[in-house]
Amino acid sequence: MTTKAYVVGVGMTKFEKPETRDWQYWDMAREAGTAALADAGVPYARVEQAAVGYCFQPSTAGQRAVYELGLTGLPVHNLNNNCATGSTALMVARQFVEGGIADCVLALGFEKMSRGSLGGGAGAGDFSTSPVARHYGIMAAAHGFEASPPTAQIFGNAAREHMERYGTTEVQLAAVGAKNHRHSANNPNAQFQDVRTVDEILAAKTVHRPLTKLQCSPTSDGAAAVVVVSERFVAEHGLQDRAVEIAGQAMTTDTEDSFASGSCVDAVGRPMSRAAARLAYERSGLGIEDVDVVELHDCFSINELLTYEALGMCEEGASGKLVESGATTYGGRWVVNPSGGLISKGHPLGATGLAQAAELVWQLRGEAGARQVTGARVGLAHNIGLGGAAVVTLLRKA
Repeated sequence: MTTKAYVVGVGMTKFEKPETRDWQYWDMAREAGTAALADAGVPYARVEQAAVGYCFQPSTAGQRAVYELGLTGLPVHNLNNNCATGSTALMVARQFVEGGIADCVLALGFEKMSRGSLGGGAGAGDFSTSPVARHYGIMAAAHGFEASPPTAQIFGNAAREHMERYGTTEVQLAAVGAKNHRHSANNPNAQFQDVRTVDEILAAKTVHRPLTKLQCSPTSDGAAAVVVVSERFVAEHGLQDRAVEIAGQAMTTDTEDSFASGSCVDAVGRPMSRAAARLAYERSGLGIEDVDVVELHDCFSINELLTYEALGMCEEGASGKLVESGATTYGGRWVVNPSGGLISKGHPLGATGLAQAAELVWQLRGEAGARQVTGARVGLAHNIGLGGAAVVTLLRKA
C-alpha cells in the first residue's frame, strides 16, 4: 500500500556569496527549517523523520543542524549526492511518506561554501581516485585538459560540442544567462538581483570558452527546507489549501549512454536527465505539455539548453533556438527558472534542489509575488549532480 505525498511547507534563506554573513550551517538550517514549519503550521514535534543533505560539512552535520529546531530524538538521515543532494533529500522524504513509514518528514539542505570556483573532485594531474574520473576521462580524451576550473571545463566543452554539432551560438548561450539574471531581479532570496543584457554577459570574463562568468553558477551559502506529509496528515490537520502534490518523481544515475559516445554532452548528464524525465512523466501521468513552470539545473548556461532537450521541450539540437524565441520566459510556452536559477539565485549544493521545490510551491499556490507565473498548475523541478544523479519531480496543486 502506498499513500500520496504532499508538500505543505517550504522555506529558505537568502542565498549569499560565501563569507558575506557571519553564520554557520546550523544557523542557515534553523532559518530555513523554522520558515518551512511555520509555512505548514506544523510544530517540529510532529516531524517523524528528517532527510538532511549537504556536501561540504562533516558527518552527522544533519543532526547538528536539526538540533536547532528541537531535540526530539527523531531519526536523521545524512545525504550527499553532489549537486543533486537537495532533491535527493526530497525524494527520501517522499519515499518515507509514500511507503507508510512516516506521516510527516522534514527534508532539509544546506551548504557553507568557500569562495572561488568549484573543483572537479581531484587535481588536474590525478583523477584516478575521483568519483568523476570516468567523466573527466571522457573530456580529456576528446578535448585535453586546460587550466580552467574542471567543472566549468567539462560543461564548456559540452557547449563547444553542441555548437559544432547543431550550430548553437554564443549569443544563444548568453541568452540563458540574460533571462535568468532578469528573472532574479524579482527574487529577494537570490544572490544576484542585477539585470544583465546579452552583450554584458558576452563581455564578462571568460571562465572556459564559450562560457563567461555570468553564465556560470556561483558558490553560495544558504539553506532550504520542505515539509512532506501524507494524505491522511493533510486531512487531519486541514492543510488542503497549503498542499501541493508530488505527482511524480524519479532519480536515475549514469548508464552506458553517458560514456559510449565519448561526448561531454552525454558525460555531463543529458542521457540520465532524459531517462529521469521519462520515468517521472510515466509515474505522474503528466507530460511536458502539461507543465507551466520549470526550475531546472542551469549550473552553466549550456546545461539549461541540454535540459530543454532532455525534458522534451524541443528536439535535440534545437534548444538554442528555443531560448532565443522567448518560449522559456514570461509570455512564452513555459517560464523556466523564474527564481533566477542557479546562475543568478545561487547554488549552495545541498540546498539547491529544495530551493527549486520551494519556488515551485510558491508558484503553484500563487504566492510568488512579482515572479508569479499566471495560472500555474503544474511545475517541474530538475536537479543533477555529476558522478552522477538526475532527479526530476513533478508538482501539482492539490
